[in-house]
Amino acid sequence: MSDLSIEERLGLVRQEALICPHCPLAQTRTHVVFGDGNPNTPLVLVGEGPGENEDETGVPFVGRAGVLLEQALKENGITRKHIYITNVVKCRAYTIENGRAKNRPPHISEVEACRPWLEQQLQIIQPLVILCIGAPSANALIHKNFKMTRERGQWFENTACAPWAMATLHPAYILRQEGEAYEQARRCLIKDIDSARRKVIEARKQQKTTLF
Repeated sequence: MSDLSIEERLGLVRQEALICPHCPLAQTRTHVVFGDGNPNTPLVLVGEGPGENEDETGVPFVGRAGVLLEQALKENGITRKHIYITNVVKCRAYTIENGRAKNRPPHISEVEACRPWLEQQLQIIQPLVILCIGAPSANALIHKNFKMTRERGQWFENTACAPWAMATLHPAYILRQEGEAYEQARRCLIKDIDSARRKVIEARKQQKTTLF
C-alpha cells in the first residue's frame, strides 16, 4: 500500500473495521465509529469509545460532549478539518438498565480486540502529537494506571503512538461538573488543547532542524 495516499490507506483499513467481528460489541452496535477529520494532520485526539449519538451517526464526538469539545477547539482556532478524532474502542459499549441502554466502560478484552484498528490508524497518520481525551485513552496509549489528577497536562515523549502525547479531561466528565468546578474544568480543556497546538509547532520546528 506504499503507493497509496494516506486517505486511501486509511479508507482500506476503515472498510475492514466496518465489518469487524472480533468482540461481542459487533453484535450490538449500530455503526462502527472509525474516525473523523483530517488524516494528514500532525495532531490526533483519541477518546475512549462512542456513546449513543456516535453509535447512531458513525461519527466520534457528536453529542453534548462533542459540542463542548468543538467549542474548546474553536477557542484555539481549530476545527475538525485541522485534526483527526478517533477512539480506543470503535463500537459502543453499554448495558441495559430498566429497559434503557446505558454507556459502560469497555472491557479489557474489548479494548485489546480493537487495539489493532487504532494502531493501524496511527501508523498511517503518523501524528507528531496525540491528545488523549480522558484517562482510559491515556491508560491505553501513554501508560497503564494513568492518574488524571496528577498527570493531566504533562507531556510524555517518544510513546509507542507518537513522539509526544498528553492527556486532558474528557468533555463528558466536564459536563457532570457544576458551577466553578465546571468552569475550571472547561478552562483546563481549552488550555490543554492550546498546549497541544503549541507542541505541534515546536515539534515541526525540531523536525525541520534534524533534517539538516
